[in-house]
Amino acid sequence: MRTLVTASHVIGYDPRADDHVLIRDGQVVYEGTRIVHVGRGYDPADCDEVIDVGQALVGPGFVDLDALADIDHALLDTWHADGRGLEWSQEYALSGPTAVFDAEERAFIRSYALTQLIRNGITTAMPIAAETHSDWAETYEDMAAVADSAARFGLRMYLGPSYRAGVPVVTPDGTRALHWRPELGDAGLADAVRFVRDFDGAHDGLIRGALLPCRIETLTPELMRDTARAADELDCPVRLHCLQGTGELRRLAELHGTTPLALLKETGLLGPRLLVPHAIYIGGHSEVDTPYAGELDDLATIAGIVHCPHTMLRYGAALEDFDRYRAAGVNIAMGTDSFPPDMIRNMGYGTNLSKLTTGRLEAGSAADYYRAATLGGARALGRDDLGRLAPGALADLLVVRLDAPRTGPVDDPVRTLLMNTSGADVDTVVVNGRTVLRNGTIPGIDEEAWRARAQELFTRMKTAYADRDYRRRTTQDLFPASFPSAFPEQLPGPSSR
Repeated sequence: MRTLVTASHVIGYDPRADDHVLIRDGQVVYEGTRIVHVGRGYDPADCDEVIDVGQALVGPGFVDLDALADIDHALLDTWHADGRGLEWSQEYALSGPTAVFDAEERAFIRSYALTQLIRNGITTAMPIAAETHSDWAETYEDMAAVADSAARFGLRMYLGPSYRAGVPVVTPDGTRALHWRPELGDAGLADAVRFVRDFDGAHDGLIRGALLPCRIETLTPELMRDTARAADELDCPVRLHCLQGTGELRRLAELHGTTPLALLKETGLLGPRLLVPHAIYIGGHSEVDTPYAGELDDLATIAGIVHCPHTMLRYGAALEDFDRYRAAGVNIAMGTDSFPPDMIRNMGYGTNLSKLTTGRLEAGSAADYYRAATLGGARALGRDDLGRLAPGALADLLVVRLDAPRTGPVDDPVRTLLMNTSGADVDTVVVNGRTVLRNGTIPGIDEEAWRARAQELFTRMKTAYADRDYRRRTTQDLFPASFPSAFPEQLPGPSSR
């Protein structure tokens, strides 16, 4: 079946420039899983379906390489002056952690998260999950369920169960420490390798395998070396959260007497397979005590960093010079990392933060952030068939409405996209030639029932924090409301003066 989509604005790809181009009153034609035409002048009579989306932007689907595939916790942990109460207590870790949710509930939570990615125009995703409410990390069976859900919804994913050899804990006196179970790290890697072997290329290529260990400080050097060897044998990407906080820098210095990048080099992970979220805290950063020592040269040798400006801002952090990273040859991809997985808002926060951190209005251009969310992600995965609208590329595209009353006047469509719209304006999403979102709706989903169940599970996750708190505080003490609750029959009016 051949489908023609016309729109006031189309973002095509010119291979001669290796870059996007803007086509006004443009067309995109796809047949089966591939794009066959981008431009103008295609005869509608040669198509089985013609869709005119009017005043809208048609562009490639977003590539999200740090995509939330779990129940959101940012509502709970982005406003605490002291986050120790949200980590596992040492007592809890030693007593044998228990999973908050059973397998079926975990499968629902991940399915719910995948639908949110689709609603926000994400067509290729590499997931991240919080291990806080698990009994250690993810399992082979968890990821098998995610693969099935992704195939059911039509979402392209790079998957693998998370694994770690240690977990951050808080001792009874409030000191942060690490609780080590290296045998669980080894078992987790074995499951991750088995998953890649079993699922890479599954569901007609929608599912690809990846090794997705947890944060660098939760891995032993031995587990990192084994991960590097496994990635080479499997020929798959590795993503490892790194350079994302000063606490991480201190811990690695204490544990190994070295820096994150030096440890990546020593263990064989630093190379063209590696993806690093968030890569912020390098030498010369305003909160790092050491001077710049060529860290960007090292980062330019990997597949890419995964930039998550919206989430990092919530935690009071920012990549201090996006343009400097690009100028050094670092490939920058994008990740949403929390709820909502709104890539449009994510790009908007990024460009605004770039202005703030550098003092330059031209810093972090809308075009460069759009490139990162599309071409940058595709390059990080080694894919020249994603992140672009061009003949021969996979038919992954999205339609963003530009005619909503709240959007206002349209100037340059990309700058308007970042400044005046959000994921709520994503109208249609196509993955691999299959329409997975139409008129803002995912077929076959009872939205109200799913929202209600997600709320119930979120409440249970929130309640479980009290069981792990090193001070044994109640849920109400850990998460006080913004305002006190009041239940009078009628609130008093203003007092007279």
